[in-house]
Amino acid sequence: MNPRFRRITATAATVLALAGPVTAAPAHAKPAKCPTLKVSEGWYGDNRARLQELIDAHCADRGADRPVAVFDWDNTVIKNDVGDATMYWLLRNSRIRPPVNDDWTTTSRYLTPDAAAALRDACPTGVRTLPTATDTRCADEILSVYAEGATTTGSEAFAGFDHRRMEPQYAWLAQLLRGWTTRQVESFAAAARAESLAAPIGATQQVGTGDVTAWVRYYEQQRDLVRTLRAAGFDIWIVSASPEPVVDVWARGVGIAPSHAIGIRNTIEHGRLGARLKGCGGVRDGEDSMITYIDGKRCWINQEIFGVRGPAAERVQPASRRQVFAAGDSDTDISFLRDATGLRLVLNRNKNELMCRAYDNSDGRWIVNPMFIEPKKERTSPYPCATTAYTAADGTAEPVRRADGSVVPDQWDSVFGS
Repeated sequence: MNPRFRRITATAATVLALAGPVTAAPAHAKPAKCPTLKVSEGWYGDNRARLQELIDAHCADRGADRPVAVFDWDNTVIKNDVGDATMYWLLRNSRIRPPVNDDWTTTSRYLTPDAAAALRDACPTGVRTLPTATDTRCADEILSVYAEGATTTGSEAFAGFDHRRMEPQYAWLAQLLRGWTTRQVESFAAAARAESLAAPIGATQQVGTGDVTAWVRYYEQQRDLVRTLRAAGFDIWIVSASPEPVVDVWARGVGIAPSHAIGIRNTIEHGRLGARLKGCGGVRDGEDSMITYIDGKRCWINQEIFGVRGPAAERVQPASRRQVFAAGDSDTDISFLRDATGLRLVLNRNKNELMCRAYDNSDGRWIVNPMFIEPKKERTSPYPCATTAYTAADGTAEPVRRADGSVVPDQWDSVFGS
């Protein structure tokens, strides 16, 4: 059996109903002619031509394993964040359950005492679901902890985690889905998706007492790239730091089935999502110390796509067991982008470590593109590559270093919107 993971559950049938049919990827065989990208608008410089060269170089590949392409999701395939869209929907529709025994520390191992106290003070107890649609104080506190990593009074909300393997704010959304079934979460995500796609670009919505983004859009350039890679015989995957049932629903919009979408995975308790998380590599289920985040994305890709088990999944694999193409937009994508053996597509969101490595382009495999919708304008100061652009496991800011240990010099923005 091919070691690449195939997650086949009732989830797939549910998402089919929610998001519509998708054409299955064709068996890998040499096409009569290599497929070509159709969308030209939005690509910077020779980026489209370089992507086409990659497609042409691999569309005739034969062998037991197809070339692998891995995309981050939020702000890479779509504009804005599907995790955020889901959290906003949950709060506006009172779909977050109170924590076990009304103890907020049960929702995250990394929640600080100050944050637990603030949440306990703001949100009611003894209820089936938190009334965040009308209780703005509770909604505001939850949203502040999730979005800002701090309480509404400014106290730090999370502490004590490995900054290269875990982001507790992202994980907290998945953990707040505790008590719902996967099918119910998919229905929440589908409702949020419908609202977000219908909302005009630039629209906002009220959550608690604040205004937040209300819209999401698929990038047509990325739809086209996914379609063309698939036609060329690539095995295409999504890896995201949003909850997996949420990513499953959205990924259907570019023809990627749940079996090829990897997100934050909850443990299952009595048929419902638990507040603990699945592990990867040397991290066991329930330890909650590695999600699909920076080095954690590498681990999950190695484990679920290439079948590498145990602590070895946390390490860089031989070239034959790595993705040919990768696309991302944030420092959270650094490790799996660096692992790609062919091209690494970066959408410029002014993220320090990512842009330092992409602009340094030490091996000539990085290509940078402005965001396809509302691109960032030119950054007016250099990226602090030589001093503080790298975040160490303990949260310390350090220089960005190449594989040989040399320090990447500060880089100026050169690919941006007008």
